[in-house]
Amino acid sequence: MEKKNGFTKILAIVGTILAWFPILAPIVLAFAALIIRGRFLLDYLMPAELFLFALGGAILLLWAGLRAHARWKLIAWGLGIAVFFLVGGQALAEVTGLASGEIGLTGWPWILVLASLGLFTLGLLDVGVGGVLLVRDLFRKPQLQA
Repeated sequence: MEKKNGFTKILAIVGTILAWFPILAPIVLAFAALIIRGRFLLDYLMPAELFLFALGGAILLLWAGLRAHARWKLIAWGLGIAVFFLVGGQALAEVTGLASGEIGLTGWPWILVLASLGLFTLGLLDVGVGGVLLVRDLFRKPQLQA
């Protein structure tokens, strides 16, 4: 039985806001720095630093998606990808010595860690898009069947 009541809609809305926060915050702050300082300063590590917001949002979205029987697989896959590449990139940085500063920010280890961060961000985008689609589905008016 699908539950598309107010509680499910609130879960989906709050989850979507939390899921998008780590993606949108660095962009908004970069444009604020451009306006205030005249320089575009984008912190590409901020999505990883704000991952707990995205994790909380993804959990709320999964809960709402399971209640509504909609979009939960898309959200779960995105969360799995994000967690895998966040942990994997951090482990790679530790093993190669990038995290401790033992080696410089050059070469294949640096490229792999940046690629991992990029794939992590794509996983977060997947969760955010899943949240937007879930909210859209929850607020869609039922179609009359002929």
